[in-house]
This record gives sequence, structure tokens and C-alpha cells, in this order.
Amino acid sequence: MIIASAPDFVEYWTGFRRRTMEAVVAYHDRLHAESVAIFGALTSDDLTRRCTTPGGVEITVWKWLRAMVEHEAHHRGQIHLMLGLIGRPAPPLFGLTEEEVRERSR
Repeated sequence: MIIASAPDFVEYWTGFRRRTMEAVVAYHDRLHAESVAIFGALTSDDLTRRCTTPGGVEITVWKWLRAMVEHEAHHRGQIHLMLGLIGRPAPPLFGLTEEEVRERSR
């Protein structure tokens, strides 16, 4: 999907707004549980093996997992932007709101 402008994006995002918070949280919780089970089963040998990314790059498993965390941070930024476009506050990071982080940074 290509979004050419902010209004196009807001129109796309409104479909997401029709989902209930409970449905979104349940989906997140299910994926989190699946991920914890997979990561918990990895051995030290598994982490040092090489794997191939969807882009065809060979990389060690531990580096691939680190890249997933970095990618998650990228998507968190996208969500922050999306919520701002529809006038919703972003959820707190590490238990602090944006205002609390600013206040404690002084």
C-alpha cells in the first residue's frame, strides 16, 4: 500500500479505529505469548547459528532478533505518528507519559 499524503493515511487509519481496544489487546497478547514460547525455546547454539532474512541476507539469529527490536521501535514511532494524526494520545513508554518524560528531563 502506498500512501501519498497525510489525508490518505488518515482515511486508511480510520478502518483501524473501528476495532475495539479489547480486540487489539487480545491480538497483541496472543502474539506476545507465541513469541515468548519461541524465544524461550532458543538455545545458545540456536542464537549463534546463521539464518537468512526475508531480504536474502545471511545473519546470525541473535543479530536478527536484535533487528526485530529495532524494527519494533520503528513501528512504535509510526503508531505515535498515526495516533497524533487522529488526535489520540500515545500510550506511555516505560510507564511515563510524554509530559512526564519532559518534566523529569529538566
